[in-house]
Amino acid sequence: MLDFFKYLTAAVMTIIAVWRFPAVRYADAHRRALWGGYAGFAVALWLYTPVVMQAVERVPVVDLSALLRHFASTAAILAALTYVATSYGKSSEAVVPRHVAVSRWIARASYRAGAVGVTLLTVLFFTVVDRAKPSQSFLIDHAGQWGAAVYMTVFYFFPLVTTAVCGYQWTRAAPQAESTSMRVGLGLMGFSMWMGLAHTMARVAILWVAVAFPLSTSTVEFLVDATAVWMNVLFLIVAAGASIPTTQAAAVRWKTWRTLYKIYPLWFSLVEAFPGTSLYPPGSRLAELVHMRVPSDVRLDRWTQDIADACEKLRYYAPKELLFIAEDRTVSHADPEPAAEAYWIKAALQAAATGQSSRYATSPLKPKPFVDTDSEAAWLTRVSAVYSQISTGQARTLLEHSAQIEAEPKSVTDLERGIVSDIRH
Repeated sequence: MLDFFKYLTAAVMTIIAVWRFPAVRYADAHRRALWGGYAGFAVALWLYTPVVMQAVERVPVVDLSALLRHFASTAAILAALTYVATSYGKSSEAVVPRHVAVSRWIARASYRAGAVGVTLLTVLFFTVVDRAKPSQSFLIDHAGQWGAAVYMTVFYFFPLVTTAVCGYQWTRAAPQAESTSMRVGLGLMGFSMWMGLAHTMARVAILWVAVAFPLSTSTVEFLVDATAVWMNVLFLIVAAGASIPTTQAAAVRWKTWRTLYKIYPLWFSLVEAFPGTSLYPPGSRLAELVHMRVPSDVRLDRWTQDIADACEKLRYYAPKELLFIAEDRTVSHADPEPAAEAYWIKAALQAAATGQSSRYATSPLKPKPFVDTDSEAAWLTRVSAVYSQISTGQARTLLEHSAQIEAEPKSVTDLERGIVSDIRH
């Protein structure tokens, strides 16, 4: 059961670190620090799992996995302190509350303290810790040894400070958060930090009690396993607290990704027909949807603009009567207006592939009351849904029909209607 929790917490923390990895690309110390904390804890948690520990044991350094996870945890703790410090803006503000100033001072001092701490941990690990034989559980197998107690006390100094600072700041900030999700998220993270403080103090107490009053192996094992379960639960609470405020953003990103997926056939056909319309050559649907060149919302804005630009170029190839014929063709369609536009685009693309452009553009597509990119994308999703179902033969038939109508001589009535229309305009 304990191993299951180890794998679960490591997997959850890894998922969050991967989810927030795009933050590394931005020149934002705040988001980079948050990602660094998640990534460091993910590495440390994996180093607690039996499979990774067994892999590390192949290196001829006894208990190396313990030292590595303590290094990873220390790095994650320093990142967490940086995140808390950068959460309160620039240090040049005129009036800085005392608790904010203290957090910033601790964050600045943590880097020097971290360098000293890592050096000290390394020295203690190779000198005072009894590593005569590999340990299955570092704390249990070294219980009662003063060298291991000193080593772990130095290590626990950093989480002791971090959990106290983060717990205080996040608990204080939770009631003042603007949204309910942010209040709940900060509240959970603050609560988890107080759990972390209790965990750290309990671990230090177990170590030194075992030195002063030798405990049985079963007692030490029970206490260490209980605090390990406590630690895994607090990491799951941290994951929940960090995820809740991002659920809305995740839903928006998923909606944007689905929209890109749906309008891809329309976008690809248009930018392939007119090279240079897009900023980069179009790729396959999978390649376009998984790449991380630009954020998905920016990409959606570009795609809608690419489609609009390409449709503007199609006006120089489409026959004059094509749009009216497409409207007649789709009058009984379940979604007639987007369907008419889809047929016009499909047929006009065939005209562009086989014919020469005209000096004059045909009538533009009907204007739509778009207020933002999302509303335009919603329309293009409907157009693309029909566009994907139109066969080449159907588009060719529509194009040929349009050419036949334009080739036929107009009646006097048609000419009169044209003159009246010109006068009105």
